[in-house]
Amino acid sequence: MSGKQFDVIVIGGGPGGYIAAIRAAQLGFATACIDEWKNDKGGPAPGGTCTNVGCIPSKALLQSSEHFEHAGHAFADHGIGLSDLRIDIAKMLGRKDGVVKQNNDGILYLFKKNKVSFFHGRGSFAKAGESGYEIHVSAPTEATIFAKHVIVATGSNARALPGAPFDEESVLSNDGALRMPAVPKKLGLIGAGVIGLEMGSVWRRLGADVTVLEALPDFLGAVDQQIAKEAKKAFDKQGLKIELGVKIGEVKAGKKGVAVAYTDAKGGEQKLEVDKLIVSIGRVPNTVGLNAEAVGLKLDERGAIVVDGDCRTNLPNVWAVGDVVRGPMLAHKAEEEGVAVAERIAGQHGHVNFNTIPWVIYTSPEIAWVGQTEQQLKAAGRAYKAGSFPFMANGRARALGDTTGMVKFLADAKTDEILGVHIVGPMASELIAEAVVAMEFRASAEDIARICHAHPSLSEATKEAALAVDKRTLNF
Repeated sequence: MSGKQFDVIVIGGGPGGYIAAIRAAQLGFATACIDEWKNDKGGPAPGGTCTNVGCIPSKALLQSSEHFEHAGHAFADHGIGLSDLRIDIAKMLGRKDGVVKQNNDGILYLFKKNKVSFFHGRGSFAKAGESGYEIHVSAPTEATIFAKHVIVATGSNARALPGAPFDEESVLSNDGALRMPAVPKKLGLIGAGVIGLEMGSVWRRLGADVTVLEALPDFLGAVDQQIAKEAKKAFDKQGLKIELGVKIGEVKAGKKGVAVAYTDAKGGEQKLEVDKLIVSIGRVPNTVGLNAEAVGLKLDERGAIVVDGDCRTNLPNVWAVGDVVRGPMLAHKAEEEGVAVAERIAGQHGHVNFNTIPWVIYTSPEIAWVGQTEQQLKAAGRAYKAGSFPFMANGRARALGDTTGMVKFLADAKTDEILGVHIVGPMASELIAEAVVAMEFRASAEDIARICHAHPSLSEATKEAALAVDKRTLNF
Protein backbone atom coordinates (compact mmCIF):
# COMPACT_ATOMS: atom_id res chain seq x y z
CA MET A 1 0.00 0.00 0.00
CA SER A 2 1.14 3.54 -0.75
CA GLY A 3 1.22 6.62 1.45
CA LYS A 4 2.96 7.70 4.61
CA GLN A 5 3.00 4.98 7.26
CA PHE A 6 1.63 5.38 10.77
CA ASP A 7 0.86 2.99 13.60
CA VAL A 8 -2.45 4.70 14.42
CA ILE A 9 -4.67 7.01 12.37
CA VAL A 10 -7.51 8.85 14.10
CA ILE A 11 -10.31 10.17 11.89
CA GLY A 12 -11.87 13.15 13.67
CA GLY A 13 -10.33 15.75 15.96
CA GLY A 14 -13.13 16.28 18.46
CA PRO A 15 -12.85 15.37 22.17
CA GLY A 16 -12.72 11.64 21.46
CA GLY A 17 -10.38 11.91 18.48
CA TYR A 18 -7.76 14.41 19.59
CA ILE A 19 -7.50 12.82 23.03
CA ALA A 20 -7.13 9.35 21.48
CA ALA A 21 -4.37 10.66 19.20
CA ILE A 22 -2.48 12.29 22.06
CA ARG A 23 -2.71 9.19 24.25
CA ALA A 24 -1.61 6.93 21.39
CA ALA A 25 1.41 9.17 20.78
CA GLN A 26 2.23 9.16 24.49
CA LEU A 27 2.27 5.36 24.33
CA GLY A 28 4.92 5.45 21.61
CA PHE A 29 2.83 5.01 18.47
CA ALA A 30 3.45 7.02 15.31
CA THR A 31 0.09 8.76 15.20
CA ALA A 32 -1.87 10.90 12.75
CA CYS A 33 -5.12 12.77 13.33
CA ILE A 34 -7.37 13.96 10.51
CA ASP A 35 -9.93 16.73 11.04
CA GLU A 36 -11.83 18.92 8.57
CA TRP A 37 -13.25 21.71 10.76
CA LYS A 38 -12.36 25.14 9.38
CA ASN A 39 -12.27 28.53 11.05
CA ASP A 40 -13.67 31.62 9.32
CA LYS A 41 -10.37 32.06 7.45
CA GLY A 42 -10.33 28.47 6.19
CA GLY A 43 -7.62 27.37 8.62
CA PRO A 44 -7.77 24.27 10.82
CA ALA A 45 -10.11 24.34 13.81
CA PRO A 46 -9.76 21.01 15.62
CA GLY A 47 -11.97 20.25 18.59
CA GLY A 48 -15.09 19.08 16.78
CA THR A 49 -18.63 20.12 17.59
CA CYS A 50 -17.74 20.51 21.27
CA THR A 51 -15.13 23.19 20.73
CA ASN A 52 -16.56 24.91 17.66
CA VAL A 53 -20.35 24.92 17.97
CA GLY A 54 -21.16 23.07 21.19
CA CYS A 55 -19.83 22.87 24.73
CA ILE A 56 -17.24 25.64 24.65
CA PRO A 57 -19.02 28.46 22.80
CA SER A 58 -22.30 27.77 24.58
CA LYS A 59 -20.61 28.08 27.97
CA ALA A 60 -19.00 31.34 26.85
CA LEU A 61 -22.41 32.77 25.93
CA LEU A 62 -24.00 31.40 29.08
CA GLN A 63 -21.35 33.21 31.12
CA SER A 64 -21.85 36.49 29.24
CA SER A 65 -25.63 36.33 29.52
CA GLU A 66 -25.42 35.44 33.21
CA HIS A 67 -23.27 38.51 33.85
CA PHE A 68 -25.85 40.63 32.03
CA GLU A 69 -28.74 39.19 34.04
CA HIS A 70 -26.88 39.64 37.33
CA ALA A 71 -26.08 43.25 36.45
CA GLY A 72 -29.72 43.92 35.64
CA HIS A 73 -31.37 42.07 38.50
CA ALA A 74 -28.99 40.96 41.26
CA PHE A 75 -26.41 43.73 41.64
CA ALA A 76 -28.86 46.03 43.40
CA ASP A 77 -29.09 43.54 46.28
CA HIS A 78 -25.33 43.99 46.77
CA GLY A 79 -25.61 47.76 46.85
CA ILE A 80 -24.28 48.11 43.31
CA GLY A 81 -26.22 50.59 41.19
CA LEU A 82 -26.10 50.71 37.39
CA SER A 83 -27.73 52.88 34.79
CA ASP A 84 -28.06 52.58 31.00
CA LEU A 85 -27.36 48.83 31.06
CA ARG A 86 -27.01 47.43 27.55
CA ILE A 87 -25.55 44.45 25.74
CA ASP A 88 -23.18 44.59 22.76
CA ILE A 89 -24.05 41.34 20.97
CA ALA A 90 -21.24 41.69 18.44
CA LYS A 91 -18.67 42.02 21.22
CA MET A 92 -20.20 39.11 23.14
CA LEU A 93 -20.01 36.90 20.04
CA GLY A 94 -16.47 38.12 19.42
CA ARG A 95 -15.45 37.03 22.91
CA LYS A 96 -17.09 33.65 22.30
CA ASP A 97 -15.17 33.26 19.04
CA GLY A 98 -11.96 34.18 20.85
CA VAL A 99 -12.56 31.47 23.46
CA VAL A 100 -13.16 28.94 20.67
CA LYS A 101 -9.95 29.94 18.88
CA GLN A 102 -7.93 29.58 22.08
CA ASN A 103 -9.18 26.00 22.33
CA ASN A 104 -8.51 25.29 18.62
CA ASP A 105 -4.96 26.63 18.93
CA GLY A 106 -4.47 24.71 22.17
CA ILE A 107 -5.24 21.42 20.45
CA LEU A 108 -2.83 22.19 17.59
CA TYR A 109 -0.17 22.97 20.20
CA LEU A 110 -0.84 19.67 21.96
CA PHE A 111 -0.48 17.80 18.67
CA LYS A 112 2.89 19.43 18.11
CA LYS A 113 4.00 18.83 21.70
CA ASN A 114 3.08 15.13 21.51
CA LYS A 115 4.41 14.67 17.95
CA VAL A 116 0.98 13.86 16.45
CA SER A 117 0.91 14.44 12.67
CA PHE A 118 -2.13 16.58 11.86
CA PHE A 119 -3.91 16.48 8.50
CA HIS A 120 -6.48 19.18 7.79
CA GLY A 121 -9.22 17.63 5.68
CA ARG A 122 -11.85 14.91 5.50
CA GLY A 123 -10.68 11.39 6.23
CA SER A 124 -12.24 8.37 4.53
CA PHE A 125 -11.44 4.72 4.04
CA ALA A 126 -9.81 3.95 0.68
CA LYS A 127 -9.09 0.24 1.02
CA ALA A 128 -8.11 -2.48 3.42
CA GLY A 129 -5.12 -4.79 3.14
CA GLU A 130 -3.53 -7.61 5.05
CA SER A 131 -1.40 -5.28 7.15
CA GLY A 132 -3.73 -2.32 7.64
CA TYR A 133 -5.85 0.41 6.09
CA GLU A 134 -5.32 3.08 3.48
CA ILE A 135 -6.98 6.36 4.42
CA HIS A 136 -7.60 9.20 1.99
CA VAL A 137 -7.50 12.83 3.14
CA SER A 138 -9.31 15.39 1.00
CA ALA A 139 -10.12 19.14 0.97
CA PRO A 140 -8.20 21.21 1.75
CA THR A 141 -5.31 18.77 2.24
CA GLU A 142 -4.90 15.96 -0.29
CA ALA A 143 -3.00 12.94 0.99
CA THR A 144 -3.07 9.19 1.26
CA ILE A 145 -1.83 7.67 4.52
CA PHE A 146 -1.67 4.17 5.92
CA ALA A 147 -1.83 2.54 9.38
CA LYS A 148 -2.41 -0.80 11.05
CA HIS A 149 -4.91 0.70 13.51
CA VAL A 150 -7.67 3.19 12.75
CA ILE A 151 -9.81 4.98 15.35
CA VAL A 152 -13.00 6.57 14.00
CA ALA A 153 -14.14 9.58 16.03
CA THR A 154 -16.29 11.50 13.57
CA GLY A 155 -18.90 12.66 16.08
CA SER A 156 -22.50 13.61 15.35
CA ASN A 157 -24.66 16.19 13.60
CA ALA A 158 -27.81 18.01 14.70
CA ARG A 159 -31.01 16.17 13.79
CA ALA A 160 -33.29 18.27 11.58
CA LEU A 161 -37.05 18.38 11.95
CA PRO A 162 -38.75 16.62 9.02
CA GLY A 163 -39.99 19.25 6.59
CA ALA A 164 -37.98 22.04 8.23
CA PRO A 165 -34.34 21.83 7.19
CA PHE A 166 -31.78 24.05 8.88
CA ASP A 167 -31.09 27.27 7.00
CA GLU A 168 -29.20 28.77 9.99
CA GLU A 169 -31.07 32.03 9.38
CA SER A 170 -34.61 31.34 10.57
CA VAL A 171 -34.50 27.63 11.46
CA LEU A 172 -31.39 27.10 13.54
CA SER A 173 -29.31 24.21 14.79
CA ASN A 174 -26.94 24.67 17.72
CA ASP A 175 -24.56 26.27 15.20
CA GLY A 176 -26.92 29.07 14.19
CA ALA A 177 -28.19 29.48 17.75
CA LEU A 178 -24.66 30.40 18.85
CA ARG A 179 -24.21 33.21 16.33
CA MET A 180 -27.47 35.13 16.12
CA PRO A 181 -26.36 38.72 15.43
CA ALA A 182 -29.17 40.27 17.50
CA VAL A 183 -31.54 39.31 20.28
CA PRO A 184 -34.77 38.05 18.69
CA LYS A 185 -37.95 39.53 20.11
CA LYS A 186 -39.62 36.12 20.08
CA LEU A 187 -37.63 32.90 20.09
CA GLY A 188 -39.02 29.39 19.74
CA LEU A 189 -37.30 26.15 20.63
CA ILE A 190 -38.34 22.64 19.72
CA GLY A 191 -36.89 20.22 22.25
CA ALA A 192 -36.45 20.81 25.98
CA GLY A 193 -33.21 18.87 26.22
CA VAL A 194 -29.75 20.04 27.18
CA ILE A 195 -29.09 22.18 24.08
CA GLY A 196 -32.60 23.66 24.02
CA LEU A 197 -32.56 24.70 27.65
CA GLU A 198 -29.05 26.13 27.52
CA MET A 199 -29.69 28.15 24.36
CA GLY A 200 -33.10 29.23 25.65
CA SER A 201 -31.45 30.42 28.85
CA VAL A 202 -28.85 32.49 26.97
CA TRP A 203 -31.31 34.41 24.83
CA ARG A 204 -33.98 34.78 27.54
CA ARG A 205 -31.45 36.48 29.80
CA LEU A 206 -30.63 38.88 26.98
CA GLY A 207 -34.27 39.85 26.54
CA ALA A 208 -35.90 37.36 24.18
CA ASP A 209 -39.43 36.06 24.84
CA VAL A 210 -38.70 32.32 24.79
CA THR A 211 -41.15 29.44 24.29
CA VAL A 212 -39.99 25.83 24.42
CA LEU A 213 -42.07 23.05 22.83
CA GLU A 214 -41.36 19.51 24.05
CA ALA A 215 -42.98 16.33 22.74
CA LEU A 216 -42.47 14.29 25.90
CA PRO A 217 -45.07 14.56 28.67
CA ASP A 218 -42.47 14.87 31.43
CA PHE A 219 -39.90 17.62 31.79
CA LEU A 220 -36.35 16.24 31.56
CA GLY A 221 -37.53 12.64 31.68
CA ALA A 222 -33.98 11.27 32.07
CA VAL A 223 -33.37 13.41 35.17
CA ASP A 224 -34.47 12.41 38.67
CA GLN A 225 -38.02 13.75 38.73
CA GLN A 226 -37.71 15.52 42.09
CA ILE A 227 -34.75 17.43 40.68
CA ALA A 228 -36.51 18.07 37.34
CA LYS A 229 -39.56 19.52 39.10
CA GLU A 230 -37.36 21.82 41.17
CA ALA A 231 -35.57 22.98 38.01
CA LYS A 232 -38.82 23.61 36.15
CA LYS A 233 -40.13 25.77 39.01
CA ALA A 234 -37.01 27.91 38.67
CA PHE A 235 -37.33 28.15 34.88
CA ASP A 236 -41.03 29.05 35.13
CA LYS A 237 -40.18 31.79 37.61
CA GLN A 238 -37.53 33.15 35.24
CA GLY A 239 -40.09 33.41 32.43
CA LEU A 240 -38.94 30.51 30.28
CA LYS A 241 -42.23 29.19 28.86
CA ILE A 242 -42.12 25.40 28.52
CA GLU A 243 -44.99 23.44 26.96
CA LEU A 244 -44.90 19.65 27.39
CA GLY A 245 -46.63 16.85 25.53
CA VAL A 246 -46.98 18.75 22.26
CA LYS A 247 -47.12 17.32 18.75
CA ILE A 248 -45.37 19.46 16.15
CA GLY A 249 -47.20 19.99 12.87
CA GLU A 250 -46.25 22.17 9.93
CA VAL A 251 -43.32 24.55 10.25
CA LYS A 252 -43.29 27.49 7.83
CA ALA A 253 -40.25 29.74 7.54
CA GLY A 254 -40.69 33.10 5.80
CA LYS A 255 -39.09 36.52 5.56
CA LYS A 256 -40.82 37.74 8.73
CA GLY A 257 -40.07 34.68 10.87
CA VAL A 258 -41.24 31.14 11.53
CA ALA A 259 -44.74 29.80 12.21
CA VAL A 260 -45.06 26.50 14.06
CA ALA A 261 -48.37 24.66 14.11
CA TYR A 262 -48.70 22.21 16.97
CA THR A 263 -51.18 20.26 19.06
CA ASP A 264 -50.96 20.91 22.79
CA ALA A 265 -51.17 18.28 25.54
CA LYS A 266 -54.96 18.68 25.73
CA GLY A 267 -55.44 18.14 22.00
CA GLY A 268 -55.94 21.80 21.11
CA GLU A 269 -54.60 23.17 17.84
CA GLN A 270 -52.09 25.96 18.47
CA LYS A 271 -49.79 28.21 16.48
CA LEU A 272 -46.50 29.74 17.62
CA GLU A 273 -45.07 32.63 15.62
CA VAL A 274 -41.46 33.53 16.33
CA ASP A 275 -38.61 35.50 14.80
CA LYS A 276 -36.19 32.57 15.10
CA LEU A 277 -36.67 28.85 15.73
CA ILE A 278 -34.01 26.65 17.31
CA VAL A 279 -34.50 22.92 16.70
CA SER A 280 -32.78 20.67 19.26
CA ILE A 281 -34.37 17.24 18.92
CA GLY A 282 -31.24 15.18 19.25
CA ARG A 283 -28.19 14.33 17.18
CA VAL A 284 -27.32 11.68 14.60
CA PRO A 285 -23.99 9.85 14.17
CA ASN A 286 -21.76 11.40 11.52
CA THR A 287 -20.69 8.62 9.15
CA VAL A 288 -21.56 10.26 5.82
CA GLY A 289 -18.46 10.48 3.65
CA LEU A 290 -16.50 7.98 5.74
CA ASN A 291 -16.74 5.46 2.86
CA ALA A 292 -17.45 2.69 5.35
CA GLU A 293 -18.75 0.45 2.56
CA ALA A 294 -15.31 0.39 0.90
CA VAL A 295 -13.94 -1.74 3.72
CA GLY A 296 -17.15 -3.36 5.00
CA LEU A 297 -17.38 -1.35 8.23
CA LYS A 298 -20.69 -2.25 9.85
CA LEU A 299 -23.22 0.48 10.67
CA ASP A 300 -26.54 0.13 12.47
CA GLU A 301 -29.94 1.45 11.36
CA ARG A 302 -29.15 4.91 12.83
CA GLY A 303 -25.93 5.16 10.88
CA ALA A 304 -23.84 4.61 14.02
CA ILE A 305 -20.76 2.39 13.89
CA VAL A 306 -21.41 -0.96 15.56
CA VAL A 307 -18.90 -1.67 18.33
CA ASP A 308 -18.51 -4.07 21.23
CA GLY A 309 -17.96 -3.10 24.85
CA ASP A 310 -14.32 -2.27 24.12
CA CYS A 311 -15.09 -0.03 21.09
CA ARG A 312 -13.94 -2.64 18.58
CA THR A 313 -15.77 -2.65 15.24
CA ASN A 314 -16.41 -5.68 13.03
CA LEU A 315 -13.07 -5.02 11.28
CA PRO A 316 -9.72 -6.06 12.77
CA ASN A 317 -7.84 -3.11 14.29
CA VAL A 318 -10.59 -0.60 13.49
CA TRP A 319 -12.05 1.11 16.53
CA ALA A 320 -14.70 3.80 17.05
CA VAL A 321 -15.43 6.16 19.95
CA GLY A 322 -17.69 9.00 21.04
CA ASP A 323 -20.92 10.19 19.45
CA VAL A 324 -20.49 7.94 16.42
CA VAL A 325 -21.08 4.82 18.59
CA ARG A 326 -23.60 3.69 21.22
CA GLY A 327 -23.87 5.33 24.59
CA PRO A 328 -24.41 8.91 25.76
CA MET A 329 -23.36 11.68 23.38
CA LEU A 330 -21.10 13.47 25.85
CA ALA A 331 -17.68 14.98 25.21
CA HIS A 332 -16.18 13.49 28.37
CA LYS A 333 -17.51 10.02 27.51
CA ALA A 334 -15.77 10.35 24.13
CA GLU A 335 -12.52 11.38 25.83
CA GLU A 336 -12.59 8.40 28.18
CA GLU A 337 -13.24 6.01 25.29
CA GLY A 338 -10.42 7.62 23.28
CA VAL A 339 -7.92 7.05 26.08
CA ALA A 340 -9.18 3.50 26.68
CA VAL A 341 -8.86 2.53 23.01
CA ALA A 342 -5.31 3.90 22.72
CA GLU A 343 -4.37 1.89 25.81
CA ARG A 344 -6.04 -1.26 24.46
CA ILE A 345 -4.04 -0.94 21.23
CA ALA A 346 -0.93 -0.86 23.45
CA GLY A 347 -2.04 -4.08 25.17
CA GLN A 348 -3.17 -2.33 28.32
CA HIS A 349 -6.58 -2.58 29.97
CA GLY A 350 -8.33 0.70 29.20
CA HIS A 351 -11.60 1.03 31.07
CA VAL A 352 -14.73 3.18 30.88
CA ASN A 353 -17.38 2.87 33.58
CA PHE A 354 -20.67 3.99 32.02
CA ASN A 355 -22.30 3.92 35.47
CA THR A 356 -20.16 6.81 36.70
CA ILE A 357 -20.33 9.17 33.73
CA PRO A 358 -21.64 12.53 34.98
CA TRP A 359 -24.27 14.57 33.16
CA VAL A 360 -24.56 18.35 33.34
CA ILE A 361 -27.02 20.96 32.06
CA TYR A 362 -25.45 24.41 32.33
CA THR A 363 -28.60 26.41 32.93
CA SER A 364 -29.19 28.59 35.96
CA PRO A 365 -29.70 26.72 38.21
CA GLU A 366 -27.28 24.12 36.93
CA ILE A 367 -28.41 20.49 36.88
CA ALA A 368 -25.95 17.62 37.32
CA TRP A 369 -26.22 13.96 38.16
CA VAL A 370 -24.42 10.65 38.18
CA GLY A 371 -25.76 7.13 38.64
CA GLN A 372 -29.37 6.06 38.87
CA THR A 373 -32.48 8.16 39.40
CA GLU A 374 -35.19 7.40 41.92
CA GLN A 375 -37.58 6.35 39.15
CA GLN A 376 -34.98 3.90 37.77
CA LEU A 377 -34.46 2.33 41.18
CA LYS A 378 -38.21 1.96 41.68
CA ALA A 379 -38.61 0.37 38.25
CA ALA A 380 -35.81 -2.09 39.03
CA GLY A 381 -37.31 -2.95 42.43
CA ARG A 382 -34.12 -1.93 44.20
CA ALA A 383 -34.49 -1.11 47.88
CA TYR A 384 -32.95 2.30 48.53
CA LYS A 385 -32.73 5.21 50.95
CA ALA A 386 -32.91 8.85 49.91
CA GLY A 387 -31.56 11.98 51.53
CA SER A 388 -31.60 15.58 50.36
CA PHE A 389 -30.45 18.98 51.52
CA PRO A 390 -31.62 22.38 50.19
CA PHE A 391 -29.19 25.13 49.24
CA MET A 392 -31.41 27.59 51.09
CA ALA A 393 -29.94 26.10 54.28
CA ASN A 394 -26.34 26.44 53.05
CA GLY A 395 -24.37 29.46 54.32
CA ARG A 396 -22.23 29.88 51.18
CA ALA A 397 -25.29 29.75 48.91
CA ARG A 398 -26.93 32.47 51.00
CA ALA A 399 -23.79 34.61 50.73
CA LEU A 400 -23.77 34.08 46.96
CA GLY A 401 -27.42 35.04 46.79
CA ASP A 402 -28.24 31.79 44.95
CA THR A 403 -30.19 29.39 47.14
CA THR A 404 -32.27 27.58 44.50
CA GLY A 405 -32.21 23.80 44.49
CA MET A 406 -30.81 20.89 46.45
CA VAL A 407 -28.42 17.95 46.59
CA LYS A 408 -30.00 14.50 46.66
CA PHE A 409 -28.39 11.16 47.53
CA LEU A 410 -29.73 7.70 46.75
CA ALA A 411 -28.10 4.77 48.55
CA ASP A 412 -28.68 1.03 48.82
CA ALA A 413 -31.05 0.29 51.70
CA LYS A 414 -28.81 -2.48 53.10
CA THR A 415 -25.22 -1.69 52.15
CA ASP A 416 -25.51 2.13 52.02
CA GLU A 417 -23.53 2.12 48.72
CA ILE A 418 -24.19 5.33 46.77
CA LEU A 419 -26.38 4.53 43.77
CA GLY A 420 -26.95 8.03 42.46
CA VAL A 421 -26.38 11.69 43.29
CA HIS A 422 -28.52 14.46 41.79
CA ILE A 423 -27.98 18.19 42.11
CA VAL A 424 -29.88 21.26 40.99
CA GLY A 425 -28.40 24.54 42.12
CA PRO A 426 -25.29 26.74 42.04
CA MET A 427 -22.10 25.16 40.64
CA ALA A 428 -23.71 21.73 40.32
CA SER A 429 -21.29 21.01 37.46
CA GLU A 430 -18.36 21.23 39.87
CA LEU A 431 -20.02 19.64 42.89
CA ILE A 432 -20.90 16.46 40.99
CA ALA A 433 -17.21 15.49 40.71
CA GLU A 434 -17.10 14.45 44.38
CA ALA A 435 -20.02 12.12 43.79
CA VAL A 436 -18.35 10.60 40.71
CA VAL A 437 -15.18 9.87 42.68
CA ALA A 438 -17.20 8.41 45.55
CA MET A 439 -19.19 6.11 43.27
CA GLU A 440 -16.07 5.03 41.35
CA PHE A 441 -14.63 3.84 44.66
CA ARG A 442 -18.02 2.33 45.63
CA ALA A 443 -18.28 4.57 48.66
CA SER A 444 -21.24 4.62 51.01
CA ALA A 445 -23.31 7.67 51.89
CA GLU A 446 -21.79 7.35 55.37
CA ASP A 447 -18.31 7.79 53.86
CA ILE A 448 -19.25 11.20 52.46
CA ALA A 449 -21.08 12.10 55.66
CA ARG A 450 -17.91 11.43 57.66
CA ILE A 451 -15.57 13.48 55.44
CA CYS A 452 -14.76 17.01 56.60
CA HIS A 453 -15.93 19.64 54.10
CA ALA A 454 -14.69 23.24 54.19
CA HIS A 455 -16.96 25.86 55.75
CA PRO A 456 -18.51 27.87 54.31
CA SER A 457 -18.73 26.04 50.99
CA LEU A 458 -21.41 24.77 48.62
CA SER A 459 -19.92 21.29 49.03
CA GLU A 460 -21.27 21.20 52.58
CA ALA A 461 -24.66 20.60 50.97
CA THR A 462 -23.22 17.35 49.59
CA LYS A 463 -22.13 16.26 53.05
CA GLU A 464 -25.50 17.23 54.54
CA ALA A 465 -27.42 15.31 51.85
CA ALA A 466 -25.31 12.24 52.67
CA LEU A 467 -26.17 12.75 56.35
CA ALA A 468 -29.84 13.02 55.36
CA VAL A 469 -29.76 9.46 54.03
CA ASP A 470 -29.53 8.43 57.70
CA LYS A 471 -31.94 11.24 58.73
CA ARG A 472 -29.29 13.16 60.67
CA THR A 473 -28.69 16.46 58.90
CA LEU A 474 -27.08 19.06 61.12
CA ASN A 475 -28.17 22.30 59.45
CA PHE A 476 -31.72 21.63 58.31
